[in-house]
Amino acid sequence: MQIAIDGPASAGKSTIAKLIAKKLDFVYCDTGAMYRTVTLLAKKNNVGYGETLDILKLMSEHKIYFSNKSDGQHVYLDDEDVSDAIRTEEITNNVSQVSAIKEVRAKLVKMQRDMAGDTDIVMDGRDIGTTVLPNADVKIFLIASVEVRAQRRFKENLERGIKTPLKELQDEIAARDYKDSHREISPLKKADDAIEVDSSNMTIEEVVKRVTELVNEHK
Repeated sequence: MQIAIDGPASAGKSTIAKLIAKKLDFVYCDTGAMYRTVTLLAKKNNVGYGETLDILKLMSEHKIYFSNKSDGQHVYLDDEDVSDAIRTEEITNNVSQVSAIKEVRAKLVKMQRDMAGDTDIVMDGRDIGTTVLPNADVKIFLIASVEVRAQRRFKENLERGIKTPLKELQDEIAARDYKDSHREISPLKKADDAIEVDSSNMTIEEVVKRVTELVNEHK
């Protein structure tokens, strides 16, 4: 069974997808982490975020993979655990540029489809239901207002010791929404057969309950 969870930045996709996967004992795949890791790879090698050929060369020379640990799924770049490094503001604000590169998307989409294979999987991102797994059994489009998403990121940043003004986060999220929904290749959009869930006024538990109900309806 394939469950696709799409939506804009900071809508809670990864949090919900992880919990759903754990609850159902499914494999979990955070596709956004893969794009973030490629962005980090470019940064580490002083390559511009829009330099297609240089980034593709780096991707061919390095390995990106996931590993499940007691505290959740970790993402690796070669032998380095980059789970925290890919969540910095610089990576967050530039990943849209890297993910807009057609050839990068093609490589990562193939990896994502290979991961899905014949297994039960929950995959979250921005083009899962439209591009990566167009035949997914359940498609969720998770949204929340810019204000709520900025507040969530503000809280997450404080927990990491990052103090970014709330207004700045709102502007960054709005800009990210525009970039993601207007890119030429696989833009962020709700699949025709996706079910929209607005988490603005819902707790995490309420969202998990709602998505679980939708999954059970399709079993």
